[in-house]
Amino acid sequence: MRVCLVHNEYGGFSGEEAVIRDIGELLKDRGHQVLAFKRSSAEIPDMHLGKLRAFFSGIYSLSSRRRMRRLLACERPDVVQVQNVFPFISASVLPECTKAGVPVVMDLPNYRLICPSGLHMRHGSVCEKCMGGREYWCVLHNCEGSLPKSIGYAARNYVARKRRLFKDNVTFYYAVTDFQRQRFLASGFPAHRISVIPNMVQPVRLPDAVPLGQCVAYAGRISPEKGIDTLIAAARQLPGIQFRAAGSLDGMPSVASEAPQNVEFVGHLGRDKLHDFYASARMLLLPSRCLETFGIVVAEAMMRAKPVICSRIGGLPEVVDDGVTGLLFEPGNAEELAEKIRYLWERPELCRAMGQAGRQKALTEYSPEKYYERLMAVYHKAIELGPGGPRLN
Repeated sequence: MRVCLVHNEYGGFSGEEAVIRDIGELLKDRGHQVLAFKRSSAEIPDMHLGKLRAFFSGIYSLSSRRRMRRLLACERPDVVQVQNVFPFISASVLPECTKAGVPVVMDLPNYRLICPSGLHMRHGSVCEKCMGGREYWCVLHNCEGSLPKSIGYAARNYVARKRRLFKDNVTFYYAVTDFQRQRFLASGFPAHRISVIPNMVQPVRLPDAVPLGQCVAYAGRISPEKGIDTLIAAARQLPGIQFRAAGSLDGMPSVASEAPQNVEFVGHLGRDKLHDFYASARMLLLPSRCLETFGIVVAEAMMRAKPVICSRIGGLPEVVDDGVTGLLFEPGNAEELAEKIRYLWERPELCRAMGQAGRQKALTEYSPEKYYERLMAVYHKAIELGPGGPRLN
């Protein structure tokens, strides 16, 4: 099968970059031909009038549409898989796939099709006002903290919705948790054209006796919606326990100087260093305030036999089984988080048992083999339905 992967990379490496990279490698390893249609938001700073060009291309890009037309004519893929199209690619490429008779499968890594910012967050709180075609709230509330940016985000969603660029040209969608799928169903997407494929994590070899670890770890974006303030507040209550956080500080540049001495920020870590980072931890935290779709770092920690403490929010309770593979706490409740950390820290055998239960779940549900099986089922369903699929209301 010939598969074209479409993705507009973000300014820095993110979970979505890891996902699309792993999908490409998975398909190649199983004998499929993989084509790439990519742009990167990292181009903006070095581009003449970069922000202005990103503003307009996010709404509609004639140049991307022409490029897609040429690629489809020359390469004739069997399926086009879309990850992210904003800002340089835009949804303008999708009608070309329909015209060329190529079905489109779209991964839904976030909520961007129903929330311009993609997070269902407004100034630190969960917000779903834009659902149902009310993108104007993104502008009225200035959700991006920059009026031009908020206008651009709202405009590209509005144009794509009014011109039905996604609904009439994407054959099949897949969410990463049932929670996320339900949010799209509530926004009018059809149940028979949205499946659930949880993210995959690469299996790793572990020693017979997994080291217990001497710190509490966090991995991911260092940004407010991830609940970093909750992590720091909990750490202040546990001065005898070391906390380590991996991730770029660009989103919260002053956080390291404001944190207590038992919190260390180690910066962004590559794949190899991240493995050692997980190995050094007794448990992983994900104290998010946002409606997490999946939390791939959670599955990565589980694959390494580490228990997870995370917020009871979004799709996370589908990944972490409370009391079995980890513990859940109410978002923003630093006292409860500190209590859960202390409880696990003082029970090393429970840490090991939860870690082993998590590893078993990761090997069963989040393996590349399981992902490939589910992805192929979606591809074949999309081919069966045909380009664009049955027209939606």
